[in-house]
Amino acid sequence: MNFTGDQVLRVLAKDEKQLSLLRDLEGLKPQKVDFWRGPARPSLPVDMRVPFSELSDVKAYLESHGLAYSVMIKDIQVLLDEEREAMAKSRRLERSTSSFSYSSYHTLDEIYNWMDNFRTEHSDLVSKIYIGNSFENRSIFVLKFSTGGSQRPAIWIDTGIHSREWITHATGIWTAKKIASAYGKDPVLTNTLKDMDIFIELVTNPDGFAFTHTMNRLWRKNRSSRPGIFCIGVDLNRNWKSGFGGNGSNKNPCSETYRGPSPQSEPEVAAIVDFITGHGNFKALISIHSYSQMLMYPYGHSLEPVSNQEELMWPVESPWTGLMTVALNMPSASSSGTQGAMASCCQLHRSSPQPRRCGWQ
Repeated sequence: MNFTGDQVLRVLAKDEKQLSLLRDLEGLKPQKVDFWRGPARPSLPVDMRVPFSELSDVKAYLESHGLAYSVMIKDIQVLLDEEREAMAKSRRLERSTSSFSYSSYHTLDEIYNWMDNFRTEHSDLVSKIYIGNSFENRSIFVLKFSTGGSQRPAIWIDTGIHSREWITHATGIWTAKKIASAYGKDPVLTNTLKDMDIFIELVTNPDGFAFTHTMNRLWRKNRSSRPGIFCIGVDLNRNWKSGFGGNGSNKNPCSETYRGPSPQSEPEVAAIVDFITGHGNFKALISIHSYSQMLMYPYGHSLEPVSNQEELMWPVESPWTGLMTVALNMPSASSSGTQGAMASCCQLHRSSPQPRRCGWQ
């Protein structure tokens, strides 16, 4: 699929009335305007990809309603061509597992092959666990980092629930490599793994991810289909049981945020739920997304603060957050509900009184 001439526009709504106009635009063109950062509240920028064929209409709509906008990306296809060229160059240079590029994007097969090699090279620490199959019957795997034992306290990390967010898969791979190389050297990590296990799901949406490499680079949902429904795919990030159908999701199957017919209807989500509930001892859950540079905590479907909000804020207030701005309810650190978003993975844990869950966005 070609995106020549498609642009990314940034709009800044001044008040709730203008936010409502942007939400109306989303409803008027559910298959045309692709919101990368949706309308949440005044003063927060709204970013949208607009196909070339719709640019004139969308810009006219914005201008007629006094909505100021700027062009963030003039031509998306130019950037995608550069990305593809860089990937091809990296692939030509890779001749062995030792030359695997951690600064380049990889296909599903390449990532799965890397997982096998990685497990072999670190067999004393790493194992690969099958947790289920996708809609198109692709296997779903999790890497487990453990020094022994079963059902120990555990940390869950997932990447790539939105298939086009390739940087999250790369981040997961780099994180896995870092854990293996730092074990026995870094005292904090080493002590953590003495008492806890770490699980990383590198490709949470394998069907959608494969599709981004072969057909549509900007595909976001999974690839499920149902009789009588023309549009393909469910936003796995809106398919969790907790808050199903609430703020930030859509009942329109053609929407990028389509929640699906029922909670946990998608096999990719059900596989995670079954695995985590079967394990029964996860203490922290982290979902990695791309775009916006935010750290979000529960709940994604509500504006009400959770009882342990101060506890959930500790990562934001600690030095390891790097360059993130520490500001409650601002883009870099807030409840995901204040962003008009549904943070992904394991909403079942968020239904408990003390959710310990963060989403890197």
